[in-house]
Amino acid sequence: MFARHAYWSRGCRPRYAFWAGGNRFFGPGEVRLAVLSLLADGPRHGYELMKLLEERSGGVYRASAGTIYPTLQQLEDEGLIVAEQAEGKRVYRITEEGKRELRSEEDAVGRIWRRARVWNDWRAAFDPDVAEVVRPAERVMKAAFRAMAGGVGSAERAERIREILKRALRDIENLD
Repeated sequence: MFARHAYWSRGCRPRYAFWAGGNRFFGPGEVRLAVLSLLADGPRHGYELMKLLEERSGGVYRASAGTIYPTLQQLEDEGLIVAEQAEGKRVYRITEEGKRELRSEEDAVGRIWRRARVWNDWRAAFDPDVAEVVRPAERVMKAAFRAMAGGVGSAERAERIREILKRALRDIENLD
């Protein structure tokens, strides 16, 4: 899983690095739904929306003004949001029509934020400092796979391997 970590740490992205079904965080039409769902939580300005999208993805996705503002304009043209001036900033608020749209796309919005949580959970794997533990982690997993491939007493063997891995996980989680 981490075999290509050095590749990632150079800023390159292998084709399979993104779980959205391609090499982008958002699929077609998903930025629109994500922005709309953030506005359902309350009025926000464009920069605030960009920061929230970045936070929600664990920093993996960084929205640009070239993405956010055209999306906001589209949502406004569709009557799903309205813009108002507040403290010198253009603030966007969801409309009743926008709330109806969100309800009709509830499953898609749920998938977007579930994927964001997964990315957020895995973001540490892309940190260059992680490279120091990648090789030992790979060796542990290969040893577990080899031990299972031995096949003798496989149910017992599987349970012993699971216990060893669980103990290692507990030890690592208790480092803090």
